[in-house]
Amino acid sequence: MTPDFPENQDALGTTFAKLHDPLHLAALDRAFRAELAAGQPELAERFERYRSGEPLSPTALSSLLVDAGRALSPFIASIFGVAEARERLLARSDRDQVLFKFRWTIFQKRIFRRYPDAASLTALPTSPAETDETGRTLVRLLAGGELLAADPELAVATASWTLHEIAGAFATPRAKDTTLSLDDATARVASLRAAGGAEVPSEESDPALIARLTGLLDAFIARLKHAPEHVDETAAWASLFAPKKLDMAHLVATSRPEPALPEKRLGLPSHARPRAGFDLTDPGKTPRQVLGEVAYCLLCHEREKDSCSKGFHEKDGSYRKNVHGAVLTGCPLDEKISEMHLLRREGDSLGALALIVIDNPMLPGTGHRICNDCMKGCIFQQQEPVDIPQAETGVLKDVLSMPWGFEIWSLLTRWNPLNRARPYALPYNGRNVLVVGLGPSGYTLAHHLANEGFGVVAVDALKIEPLPVELTGNAERAPRPIHDVEALKKPLDERAQSGFGGVSEYGITVRWDKNYLDLLYLNLARRRNLAIYGGVRFGGTVTMEQAFALGFDHIAIAAGAGKPTMVDMKNSLIRGVRMASDFLMALQLTGAFRDDALANLHVELPIVVVGGGLTAIDTATESLAFY
Repeated sequence: MTPDFPENQDALGTTFAKLHDPLHLAALDRAFRAELAAGQPELAERFERYRSGEPLSPTALSSLLVDAGRALSPFIASIFGVAEARERLLARSDRDQVLFKFRWTIFQKRIFRRYPDAASLTALPTSPAETDETGRTLVRLLAGGELLAADPELAVATASWTLHEIAGAFATPRAKDTTLSLDDATARVASLRAAGGAEVPSEESDPALIARLTGLLDAFIARLKHAPEHVDETAAWASLFAPKKLDMAHLVATSRPEPALPEKRLGLPSHARPRAGFDLTDPGKTPRQVLGEVAYCLLCHEREKDSCSKGFHEKDGSYRKNVHGAVLTGCPLDEKISEMHLLRREGDSLGALALIVIDNPMLPGTGHRICNDCMKGCIFQQQEPVDIPQAETGVLKDVLSMPWGFEIWSLLTRWNPLNRARPYALPYNGRNVLVVGLGPSGYTLAHHLANEGFGVVAVDALKIEPLPVELTGNAERAPRPIHDVEALKKPLDERAQSGFGGVSEYGITVRWDKNYLDLLYLNLARRRNLAIYGGVRFGGTVTMEQAFALGFDHIAIAAGAGKPTMVDMKNSLIRGVRMASDFLMALQLTGAFRDDALANLHVELPIVVVGGGLTAIDTATESLAFY
């Protein structure tokens, strides 16, 4: 049974219906600012100057938004009654911090340098079996057997960091990163001797014992990273990540199986991902791996070097190009990426989401598997960049996994006090706009126009399936709030095509979770000053003259991605030849990819795909999977 929405928890008497009323959003904005003034007057003063339009340096703006995001997070949690869920996210991040202290200080700087690959394991101090047995014993002694059984990665990092801190306490001068006093370190060693038996003989001095045990545990961790019998288990461990150097001439590892035909290249079997039908093939990184990515980030905004967001600039102010000629402009939306990483590193995904939504309210439609201009512009140009799209999507997943998570994101698209330009949606202003096309540009434009108070009608030539009125609401009833976002999701090979999203619906296949399109559609369909219609071809069903006669003040054309690229060659449309975008549209929108569909699609192998972009890649993989 779905829980009731936690209404009337604040002095405003907030109900779910009021969260869709622009007048109440303005009151909510005032309430947040008043609470900020009462609890953090210095921050509130800075925030009010920002909201009034005071110019700020980039570093001052970043600092303010991060501080305000930290304050906004518990305010939002109180509206939705999810304070406990928020605290669990904070606690999870706090618990996992040791993984990344271990990764940077111990694994990358010491273990990986000594044991960089499987061949280096020949230098282990003991046999593989002895190394593993000793390592597990040490982990049990230092981290506990229960943690080793429940979370081996955390146990290994905890054990290694414990030895590091003990050694730091014995060091002269004392290590800066240790939290143990000399007395505490001595007591830990005494406890270790009492429990360790033969592994910790009494004749060794404390520092000598810790140094020897550190070497043995390092060897065990090296085997966890490289030994074939361990890699299946540890390949996903975020704590054993070491960035690879980028070879810009060989970004994708391939083999050339036929010397006589050097143009023939195959991907490495180790990089293959199993494919079963048309369900999602890439679920993305786990929360721990996402934390690993944001821990890898250097937080460049603190030095105005956040090229992921603002682009990689030359000394003359122009944008740098990489060796492939790509212009490193950074995020086209100027997202607060590094700032978002800082809050996500702390476990504050609510605050991090608010920072993203300032510039990218439609973030379910971006992130992992969609765009990577930010990665190209990352400060790491000679080694693997931070996987920023995974971090962005990871923040969204964190919030969506909370009770009322969809409603939290949805509210932030209508009210976000961190967004100085448009902190809350405005009431209807009497002006009407026709938006033609409901791909990414069209639905994003429709959102911004609705927030500015325009009456918006958005049309698309594709048939768009209507949503249940209980979810969207209407003039007489408020929508039903979504407690658990999983109730809206379906496996991709069972999901009905809504038609919403344009190229995102028909031109992208199982490399991206299209359930996010349904979230975007529902969020817009709830707006009382926005209507969505499918099956409308502008210039045919409705002409420009008819649109103006119907009372529209402006027409916005956002219909560019659906036009296929025609190859200028003889017989380009004879039997057996079709445009790649047309093939994907037929595969997706007719439901031909579904096992229970009556629609069929004529495909014969072998197939030649002309082109090497994302549409070509999807065409190659999907035709093979469909056949």
